Amino acid sequence: MNATASQTIGPFWHLLDFSGWHDLTRFGAAGERIELTGRITDGAGAPVTDASVEIWQASPAASDQFQGFGRAPTDSDGTFRFMTLKPGALPGRGNTQQAPHVAITIFARGLLKALTTRLYFAGEALNDTDPVLHLIDPPARRASLIARPDGTGAWRLNINLQGAGETVFFEV
Repeated sequence: MNATASQTIGPFWHLLDFSGWHDLTRFGAAGERIELTGRITDGAGAPVTDASVEIWQASPAASDQFQGFGRAPTDSDGTFRFMTLKPGALPGRGNTQQAPHVAITIFARGLLKALTTRLYFAGEALNDTDPVLHLIDPPARRASLIARPDGTGAWRLNINLQGAGETVFFEV
């Protein structure tokens, strides 16, 4: 059986070699620059060294200076790294506000379909009322989506694909 579009990143794998994709600020984007890092591990706790991680942001709005999309490979320790702008709150359904967040998609060997999750920022007041974050039950699992400060202007979210402490993933 041949792989379909949902099972591969297709002819774009070579773009992982272009180191600029991880830097969403590379075209001169203005705003609060932050670094997002994390480590992807499998069910046995081993690093996933061949993943492609994509991030998407709806805030700040995409422009010629800020595309709102980035892609980075994991390294030999399973670590990914992005430079981006800190997102702001977004309107949700009805009169709700979504907490600042970044959408994450993971492609890797052994995944027949990409995994989708979100990264929220620790300490954001809107985390307490975010309509998507509050769909997660039991509430203790919400912590798997909360990035923690990792130095000045840096945030870290480790992603566990399976097992104890598994990250919450969304159906899309």
